[in-house]
Formats: sequence, C-alpha cells, structure tokens
Amino acid sequence: MREGLRILDADRHVLEPIEMWKEYLPPEYREGAPYHGTLKPQESLQERVARLGPKGLLPSMPLLMLDGQPALTRLSERAMVEVAWSLSQRHTDPAAGSTPMHHLRNMERSGLDAAFFYPTAASYLLRIDGMEPVRAAAFARAYNDWLRDFCRADPERLRGVGALSLHDPERMLAELERVAGYGWKAVVVPPNPVGGRTLSHPDYEPFWSACERLSVAVAIHEGTHVRLPTAGAERFSTRFALNASSHPLEQMLALLTLIEGGVLERHPGLRVAFLEAGCGWVPYWLWRLDNAYQFMAGEVAENVRLKPSEYFRRQCFVAIEPDEPGLPEVVRLLGPDNLLFGTDYPHADHGDDVVDHVMSLRGGLSEELLRKLLWDNPARLYGLSAGPGQISRT
Repeated sequence: MREGLRILDADRHVLEPIEMWKEYLPPEYREGAPYHGTLKPQESLQERVARLGPKGLLPSMPLLMLDGQPALTRLSERAMVEVAWSLSQRHTDPAAGSTPMHHLRNMERSGLDAAFFYPTAASYLLRIDGMEPVRAAAFARAYNDWLRDFCRADPERLRGVGALSLHDPERMLAELERVAGYGWKAVVVPPNPVGGRTLSHPDYEPFWSACERLSVAVAIHEGTHVRLPTAGAERFSTRFALNASSHPLEQMLALLTLIEGGVLERHPGLRVAFLEAGCGWVPYWLWRLDNAYQFMAGEVAENVRLKPSEYFRRQCFVAIEPDEPGLPEVVRLLGPDNLLFGTDYPHADHGDDVVDHVMSLRGGLSEELLRKLLWDNPARLYGLSAGPGQISRT
C-alpha cells in the first residue's frame, strides 16, 4: 500500500535465468536449449568510448541465442551497449528481476501489494516464426513450470501470467487449460501474426472460447525485435525506431483484429488487456474505427454489430504511462473503468521511480480514479475481487 492506496502492478517482468531452460525443458530439447552469446563488435573499444563516453566501457548485454542465431532480430551491438548502460544506471543488483526475493524487496520499497508477472526471454523464444510447433510448445510449458515455482515464494503477491505459443492452436489450447489448472487468471500472447494467422483466425476460435469459459484474461504484449512480422520492421533497423513504432502500432492492429474479426462480438465475456504502449493512442483509434464503421458497417455486419468503441469499453483494458501527455483528457474520453497501471520492472526503459510518477498524478486525477487505476481495474481484469491479504492462494 502506498499513501493509503492499494497498488496492483499489472505488468511486471521476470528475467529468466539462462540455466532454467535445461532444467525445465523435456530431455529431448535440452541439448538445443537457449544460451547466452555476444554479437561481433562493430567497432573497437577505443572507438566506442570516443562515441559513447563512459557507457562505452561497459560490455554489451549477453544476447539470447538459439541454434547459433540471436533469438532477437535487428539488434545491433551498439544498441546492446545502450541497454547495458540503462540497466547499470537503474540497477545496482545484477540479479535484479531474476529472483522472487529481489522482486518482493523491490515491491515492498515501492508500496506494491501484488504483481502479475510477464516473461522476457520466453517472449522472444515463443515469437520465432517457423519454429517447429512442438518445440515452441515445449518452451512455453517449461517457462510456465518455472514461473509457477518462482511465484511459490509468495503466491499471494507474486502472480503468474501464462505464456502461450501460437504456432499450433491445438497445443496452445492444451497449455491454456493446463495453466488455468494452476489457478492463473491470465495468459499473454503477441499481437503479431504467427504462421500467417492473425489473432482472429478461425483456428484460434477454440482458444477464445476457452478463455471466456475459464474466465482467463488475455494480455496482448508486443516485444521489440521479435522474429515475427512487425509494424515498422520493413522500414527501420534501429532500436529507437523499432521500439517507438512496434509497441503502439501492433496494439492498434491487434485491437482492430479482435473487433473486425468478430472475436469480441462472439465472446462478450472475454477480457483483453493492451499493455506497454501507453493509452494515448486509444481515443484516436476508437474515433477512427467508429468513424469508419459509421459509413462501412455493412461490410462487417456479421462480425461487428456494435460501434468499435463499445466493444473496447465493454471488454478491454489499457495500461497507462504515468508521464504520457493528455492523461486527464484520455480519462474524459474513455471513462475511468478501462485504465490500469504496470511498472514494466525491471526493464531498462522504465525507471525505479515509475511508482513515484503515478502517485504524483494525485494532483490532477481524482482519488476515485486513482483507486480504480491502481487496484480496482487491474483486479477486475485479472479476476480478483479481494484486497491484499485476502486474495486466495493458488
């Protein structure tokens, strides 16, 4: 609790230890487990220091490798140095994000009552187009088993979000049923097409039906540098441009996909969250979709029977960035019931003071809205009704 307000971190990340893959993967996949490597330097250390200053002295971050190739695409050695520098400025503990005890200590300092945990390395491993579906499913299962053990350190405060592979809809459905058996309340999928299938592809219909039946929320979470078709990737190569474009544009396209493809129409009880892209895009995008629907509804009448904005308000949630401009205006346009807050901890592009920033919104937002933003709305997304200390253990 912070200043009298309960806080539920709706988007927090683990940093999976590289050793865990050989421990949790089935024996037949351990030889091909991910490992850490490095990119070939594009410049000498002297050149790097001359260009970057003190940050050039840092080694680049270890790179996630699979089958002799980086699991991430379009990531330069220079970008890795910048990431290493950002992390060094943010974290003095090299184990930040990799152990439950570290997270619990950080949450205590920040005043967070509970958090829902999303993957880092697993996000990239499960987003390699063309990977053998049975292998992708094995990665998902191994990660979810590891995360379950991770959260056992304090199941009331550390909450797992199941990671799913979209490579095989049938195996995806089986893994959903399995993690729902853990008592988990949410799963995460990418917004990008996988194997040529968008999220509204007919092959995924049993998945959406099961999520609605099981009351499991679906979080849409983009990841820059994934090896999937990605908005902006055909135009840009820098991390700066790819990160700026991929997160909001892929979320916009994912929301459109779920509306235009009829997923939200067919499953009115489904809950969907759009994370780590801010919320400023939502009012414009809903206006744009409503405006198009006004003149073109007949073409999509079977799948879209309400205005797009009505589907969003009925079923969707979006995570804010505390320092993004126009937040009071977004609240005025969307209402108070669809916004939530996540720290993105411990990733490099969000500082340790992000909770301080959201608390500073008290000057411009009402107490009721902050209460909804910090606890009530994410609790509704994740199917939690009680306060901290009263959440049922799984």
